[in-house]
Amino acid sequence: MARGATPAIDMAERAGIDIRVHAYAHDPNAKSYGMEAAAALGVPAERVFKTLVAKVDGVTWVMAVVPVDARLSLKALAAAAGGKKAEMAEPARAESLTGYVVGGISPLGLRKALLTFVDDSALAFDAVFVSAGRRGMDIEIAPGDLISLTRARTFPLT
Repeated sequence: MARGATPAIDMAERAGIDIRVHAYAHDPNAKSYGMEAAAALGVPAERVFKTLVAKVDGVTWVMAVVPVDARLSLKALAAAAGGKKAEMAEPARAESLTGYVVGGISPLGLRKALLTFVDDSALAFDAVFVSAGRRGMDIEIAPGDLISLTRARTFPLT
């Protein structure tokens, strides 16, 4: 993949992390970006992770990386961040914080670093898939590398 493809890809390449970039034809009518990615890539949905942005206790913006076939527990996310309550960011706010569009928000190469939590189910796989920073493009990456690059903590989030 050429440098400059996305900030997420650039971040991984600069760090010397071994990744594979997978592109697929994005359907603008897809109801679930993550499930679309899993189907297009031919991988189980539990290996494809979505990136969600939330605010804890009305103060701290955080990011949760969870399987696309699971539902984020806002209570678990708040607890992971040492808070009491979490609420999802509005799409426009998530886009402004990350520098990516909804459906293409990557946990890598963010405009502003956010406290990040990766669902501990990622550790069961040799590699997981996350958005490469563009709809229709995913990065295949070892969970340990994802956690290291994002300075994430693992936690049961679903």
